[in-house]
Amino acid sequence: MTKKVATITLNTAYDLVGRLARIELGEVNQVETLGLFPAGKGINVAKVLNDLGVKVAVGGFLGEDNVGDFEHLFNSLGLEDRFQRIAGKTRINVKITETEADVTDLNFLGYQVQPQDWQTFVISSLDYCRQFDIVAVCGSLPRGVSPEQFSDWLSKLAQVGVKVVLDSSNEALTAGLKANPWLVKPNHRELEAWIGHSLNSVDEIIQAAQKLQTQGIANVVISMGSKGSVWLSEQAIVRAEPPRCENVVSTVGAGDSMVAGLIYGTVHQLSQADTLAFASAVSAFAVSQSNVGVSDRKLLDAILQQVKITVIKG
Repeated sequence: MTKKVATITLNTAYDLVGRLARIELGEVNQVETLGLFPAGKGINVAKVLNDLGVKVAVGGFLGEDNVGDFEHLFNSLGLEDRFQRIAGKTRINVKITETEADVTDLNFLGYQVQPQDWQTFVISSLDYCRQFDIVAVCGSLPRGVSPEQFSDWLSKLAQVGVKVVLDSSNEALTAGLKANPWLVKPNHRELEAWIGHSLNSVDEIIQAAQKLQTQGIANVVISMGSKGSVWLSEQAIVRAEPPRCENVVSTVGAGDSMVAGLIYGTVHQLSQADTLAFASAVSAFAVSQSNVGVSDRKLLDAILQQVKITVIKG
């Protein structure tokens, strides 16, 4: 039986994505507009999974004042809409890709979740999530939701019997780790923030990830940018190195695409090595385009053939 998947995005956003050679602080910068997309990390994961043929439900919060583009997206893709509408506007995130550097995010504030909104969400989400095998909880916390509330809800979600995949950062990641989700995917920098010091080699990254794993998390996947990724499970430690992308359009959504690839492999019962290879290929494909998704599966297969897999332990 095919596993059922849902994603939850508590702090949804419209992503305004642009590109330029280099941001000049204090100056007028001409930015190439790549698009304005209804997004949020969980929605991005759902879009990729949908392109890969996996049916997905989406949930979390949406601001009532500017919900139209999200509803159009869900209807056009056939995503099951479990979002809770609340007063206010969904925020806008400005994401600028510099061709000579990294992505700069300017994340604006949006709706505020009221206590009654949160109580309603907790009850409804714990109820409908029982229907799913895998629930990916992605992104930051909106105003009105404390790290303690988030951790408590995640713990209850795991008790429902679903495999919880967590992809977050900062206070949401720190709080979420206390709930011991089934799989977490921090990046190199987020792992450094958690461990409290810099990590200057793959071996150091693995050692830090092992400390994270020993607190009770079955699967720890660390994305390392151009150095690829490592996956520590109870059975093995596997590293994946994707081919170098010569035409980087935008790195926005690369991490979300990797999460989608990990879920895809789990749904299709691929091995750990094959799952990480596939997830790495999906992530590498993402940086070659302005929007999130898999527009051409044949192009993805070509990248997959070039992913280098190393079994470090297992």
